[in-house]
Amino acid sequence: MNQTIKNKLALLPDQPGCYLMKDRQGTIIYVGKAKILKNRVRSYFTGSHDGKTLRLVNEIEDFEYIVTSSNMEALLLEINLIKKYNPKYNVMLKDDKSYPFIKLTSERHPRLIITRKVKKDSGKYFGPYPNVQAANETKKLLDRIYPLRKCATLPDRVCLYYHLGQCLAPCVNEVEEPEYKKMTDEISRFLNGGFKEIKKELAEKMAVAAEELDFERAKEFRDKIAHIEATMEKQKMTTTDFTDRDVFGYSVDKGWMCVQVFFIRQGKLIEREVSMFPIYNEPEEEILTFLGQFYSIAEHFKPKEILIPDSVDAEMLEQLLQVKVLKPQRGQKKELVKLAGKNASIALKEKFSLIERDEERSIKAVESLGSHMGIYTPHRIEAYDNSNIQGTDPVSAMIVFIDGKPEKREYRKYKIKTVKGPDDYESMREVVRRRYTRVLKEGLPLADLIIIDGGKGHIEAARDVLENELGLDVPIAGLAKDEKHRTSQLLYGNPLEIINLPRNSQEFYLLQRIQDEVHRFAITFHRQLRGKNAFQSLLDEIPGIGEKRKKMLLKHFGSVKKMREASLEELMSAGLPSKVAEDLHKKFKE
Repeated sequence: MNQTIKNKLALLPDQPGCYLMKDRQGTIIYVGKAKILKNRVRSYFTGSHDGKTLRLVNEIEDFEYIVTSSNMEALLLEINLIKKYNPKYNVMLKDDKSYPFIKLTSERHPRLIITRKVKKDSGKYFGPYPNVQAANETKKLLDRIYPLRKCATLPDRVCLYYHLGQCLAPCVNEVEEPEYKKMTDEISRFLNGGFKEIKKELAEKMAVAAEELDFERAKEFRDKIAHIEATMEKQKMTTTDFTDRDVFGYSVDKGWMCVQVFFIRQGKLIEREVSMFPIYNEPEEEILTFLGQFYSIAEHFKPKEILIPDSVDAEMLEQLLQVKVLKPQRGQKKELVKLAGKNASIALKEKFSLIERDEERSIKAVESLGSHMGIYTPHRIEAYDNSNIQGTDPVSAMIVFIDGKPEKREYRKYKIKTVKGPDDYESMREVVRRRYTRVLKEGLPLADLIIIDGGKGHIEAARDVLENELGLDVPIAGLAKDEKHRTSQLLYGNPLEIINLPRNSQEFYLLQRIQDEVHRFAITFHRQLRGKNAFQSLLDEIPGIGEKRKKMLLKHFGSVKKMREASLEELMSAGLPSKVAEDLHKKFKE
């Protein structure tokens, strides 16, 4: 613990609020809330902790806090701060799923459609359906029973749906509004859980038709009943009141939490969702934060009712979400909460072996690597590699590993601009200069360790740019390969020394993965560029193909490969004159 933290700990108030933990680069790595800031923040720096909490504490170099007037206000602030800063040690629920609804439009000739966007219009929305297949099957069923129009715009003649008996053909027939109202009312009743009543009514109509010897119509009613049974009776009823509700249960073990949610719609359990993550606070506090994020950040649909275990603060949650929150004490609802908790416990036990194995390969390997090198744990590792053939089409690539795992969104490709001929050292200088000039200009995070795929000359070139030109102090290491082009040695220090790593250690395997990945990324980029340039050169040899026709060909075929495989007729259909197309096709054959 440094002196800054010691001084701040002595000044902490005994009031509710939020705290923001920072690393040595000033980046916010964790946001938490507390009923009493003084007790909660001090607890991180006293007593013993498990491995993952210890990793968090070891990264903390400073902290800030914000006092709030209540615990509720602290919870709201915590959710907003997590959303704003996206700290790496917080659970960040990013849910890009938007569940589908069944919409009954309010047009003159109404339609039933599946949509993922709820708009403030006069249409009726039913759902959401976490199970997309259930939404599609329900819509198909309603399409068979109720012959509403299917076309987005009315055509000038009847379509196949009319002949199948699934559309009244308002395009050619006049359909009165009362007829539509009767159908839309029944559809609304059906989707609000009244399908059993509608099935009963259809059965009565089938009996009447059979008595009148109208067997064809009786068969239609029988088929509709069969469709309802096949679609709506597949799932076991879990409640009898048809209320939409979410049921939460959770389990905690070894500093990890698993949350299980059951989605119940129209009285049926139609989907479940599991979330698993490490926690650094009390479970009762973590589950509140999770639920707040679940409905605000991940933007899940809020049902009419939420069921939670006894340990969760229902009053605070109800105030936060503006939804009815219950802690059932007996009966079917209590059993559902217990079942969700039991499922969470089973899922957590099943995943522990995978979690531990993954940590061995990633964060623990990173920690061990930093220990061998005598540096801070390199949470962010950047690796660089050059690729060219005798100086032609020179490129470089950078990849990023965070906590031992590739972060592909941060990979970067570089075309070498200033270096003439095959000069790997100057290429490395240019790329590191370009990268870190931008890092300084835009305030991007610095690497904890830079790995150069190369020897002493490559390392010294990168070091010279960082230290002498840009004034940065970032650890730089090199990876040398043996005669079989396999990862052999880690070079580090000034002067450079070989860091001996056990060949069967996870840190050595991590370096192998990094070296293989940066080489793959660089060589792939070089091949793409070389192939494109070779293709451009080939087109230049064909009379009648200039810049406009090059762009036209690429736009039409989409790739060089498809263009090479194209027939003469396909080349001509792309807009080439017959003579030019023949010359190009002949060139491709050669």
